[in-house]
Amino acid sequence: MNEEPRFRTGDITGLHGALTSMVAVESEADAIERIRALEELKAAAAAAQARAAATLHSLRYDAEAERGVPAGKRCRGLGAEVGLARRESPARGSRFLALSRTLIADMPHTQTALSAGAVSEEKAHTLHRETSWLPADKRRHVDELMADRLDRVGVRRLAAEARAHAQRLDQEAAVEHLERCEKERRVSVRPAPGGMAYLTALLPLRQAVAAYANLQKTAATLVGTGEAGERTAGQVAADLLVERATGQETADAVPVEVHLVMTDSTLLADGDAPGWVTGHGPVPAGAARRMLADPQGQVFLRRLYTAPGSGGLVGMDSRRREFSGVLRRMIMVRDDTCRVPFCDAPIRHIDHARPHRDGGVTGFGNASGLCAGCNYAKENPGWRHEADPGRLTVTTPTGARYELPTPPLIGGAHRQPGHSPCRGAPPPHDDPLSSDQGGLLPDGVTGNARAPVVRLIRPRPPGAGPGVGHRRGSAQEKWFRAYLNARCAG
Repeated sequence: MNEEPRFRTGDITGLHGALTSMVAVESEADAIERIRALEELKAAAAAAQARAAATLHSLRYDAEAERGVPAGKRCRGLGAEVGLARRESPARGSRFLALSRTLIADMPHTQTALSAGAVSEEKAHTLHRETSWLPADKRRHVDELMADRLDRVGVRRLAAEARAHAQRLDQEAAVEHLERCEKERRVSVRPAPGGMAYLTALLPLRQAVAAYANLQKTAATLVGTGEAGERTAGQVAADLLVERATGQETADAVPVEVHLVMTDSTLLADGDAPGWVTGHGPVPAGAARRMLADPQGQVFLRRLYTAPGSGGLVGMDSRRREFSGVLRRMIMVRDDTCRVPFCDAPIRHIDHARPHRDGGVTGFGNASGLCAGCNYAKENPGWRHEADPGRLTVTTPTGARYELPTPPLIGGAHRQPGHSPCRGAPPPHDDPLSSDQGGLLPDGVTGNARAPVVRLIRPRPPGAGPGVGHRRGSAQEKWFRAYLNARCAG
């Protein structure tokens, strides 16, 4: 009896090559058929990934058990490894690993449907999320109840039906789950296209509905009475949210600190290199200048220097154990978001690439801005980070290596070595940025840096005394505000 040929990992390369060399579609019907077939292939690939991830967990767990690792500490950091292999963040990798284990152990119907291409990975994640708090036997029951609905409803309806089944099967656990979720309420912000940002609040349902309804009702009233001016109801609701959250009379007068990095040409001439809001991304040059000319904000300047052409921030060293002060701020600006490949999470920790306990120095070259998850993951056995100001290399316990160059301080501003992005005339002689004024250059900066990048922070906290911010900011602010207002008006 002949054995069925087995498909091995190395054969995936051939499959990938076949997909990249497919002939072009010949008709609209052929295009639709191919899109459907490729979508089913994506789902089948996700199912195969899930089986591999679940097996990886079993192998790692058994290997660490043989080495005497306590049960509670086994497989730590494995989700981060999976995330790197999938070229996504550690958080997403951990979620996929949890999904993989649940599919194999408790959700056979969903696993079969995913393997057959009948449902997407997104639907599998949705069903897992809505049942993750259930005991295993009741999770399997929900999986059975939803088996004939997986390919018939959309993601939102699938989530609602699965949630209803789960709550009906275990009301006591459902109440406990609700209480745990309420403790996880939080507010977050993430970049959006067009120089915007999403401000998201995760709230208990009744609070979220009440807050939204109040904003909409008030906005509709202002529009109806003509007090909204030319603003739409949606714009008024957004402005009301900002005003109520900050206590300001207008949404534009928000007393928060915004870290904006700009080249000198963008700041003072007609440079087109965008500004860069640390942790959020680029802002068009003209919009950045208008932000800083806003009369309701305050501006003070701190000069940071970059290496000519490359855009890399100049280093500085410290003998301290912890990264603090100007050194910490420089690392935050340099790395922008978590430095680990594929992770875009906000920086929470500044830590040593080579651990301090192993002789790693507390300096610019041995520092990385990391999210909490990535920083904890690198402390597990088998992980190694190697860094210098130009790149970070991560080695996982399986021996896989991932290398990520440090991006320029302002993306796109430095086009080639030795080329200055400045196209306008040099600053006037009395420009406070062109003179060597004491206090503008952070202590400890070294190197021959000739391509200045100016970091501007607006505004100071309300009610702050003269000790807040740069002590020379007030004099510079008057000159700078008048200069920008004249430019923006022109």
